[in-house]
Amino acid sequence: MIVVADTSPLNYLIQIDCDNLLPRIYGEIIVPSGVMQELGHASAPAAVRQWLTRIPDWIDVRLAVSSPDAKLAFLGIGEREAIQLAEEQHADLLLMDERKGRLEANRRGLMTTGTLGVLLAAGELKLIDPAIAYHRLIIETTFRTSAALEARFLRELAN
Repeated sequence: MIVVADTSPLNYLIQIDCDNLLPRIYGEIIVPSGVMQELGHASAPAAVRQWLTRIPDWIDVRLAVSSPDAKLAFLGIGEREAIQLAEEQHADLLLMDERKGRLEANRRGLMTTGTLGVLLAAGELKLIDPAIAYHRLIIETTFRTSAALEARFLRELAN
């Protein structure tokens, strides 16, 4: 399975000590160089910057081959590069939280899931209790979601 990750799912999963779920669910994760730059920004949480000092071997940092797509200029660098790299790699899945980016990726035929989707997938595989991970996500990070998405996530937990 070819999976490309944007900044926010990595950022949040690292902060709640759930980044190790990614290789267990998806195997290797392709990460654009722009995402790595965003993760290393001075304003990034200390846990994320620390993670960058020991990047796991299941992370494959890559540059997009084609020139930047001007139609993606309305997105941040991480989203732009993640969508572009997912297209180039014919990714099976793109990990992205930002609504605008997900809508554009879906419009281009890319399958997406976000941080909450990763937690649900890990719960289905009995790797974690997604309710506990969600509680940590809300309490310990700046993660925010729409009321509709939160309700959908909580319904999925109940099933």
